[in-house]
Amino acid sequence: MNRILLATAAVLMLSLSHVSAQSVGEKTGVNSVLGIAPSTADFVKEAALSDLIEIQTAKLAQERGDADAKAFAAQMITDHTKTSTELKALVAGGVKAEIPAALDEAHQKKVDKLKDAKQEDFTADYASMQVSAHKDAVSLFERYAKGGEDEKLKDWAGKTLPHLQHHLEMAQNLNKKK
Repeated sequence: MNRILLATAAVLMLSLSHVSAQSVGEKTGVNSVLGIAPSTADFVKEAALSDLIEIQTAKLAQERGDADAKAFAAQMITDHTKTSTELKALVAGGVKAEIPAALDEAHQKKVDKLKDAKQEDFTADYASMQVSAHKDAVSLFERYAKGGEDEKLKDWAGKTLPHLQHHLEMAQNLNKKK
């Protein structure tokens, strides 16, 4: 019964996905649960937001984190600045999508929560956030690489995926230390 209900909800959400710039399925996580590739617009938006939050939280970690967090953060700034630049070039080269200029409300709340963390909790909070963020990014990139609409973007997602998987491993190791 639950599967039928979930499938019905998914079909309904997917049918509504053309109504907005970001599909209902991607916003709610249904696409991820069902393993469905996001639309090109959704993928670009989510990938860009991921880069933005990674860079912003890494800058906080360089100020407030311990030595391990600072080293991890430096790598995140380097790698996510690179992927952000590559994504912008793909969009400028003809990928039909828009790159957000700033974090949306949900992502900004995560940054604000990290800003408000007690000093003694900061590295553990940062590490936990990084594990979650990279699990989401790996799922997003895997799904787009397998079933995305734009061939150039699909290829880029596939080439970027191993780096994100490595980031996830690094974040998990950082989280274990904390």
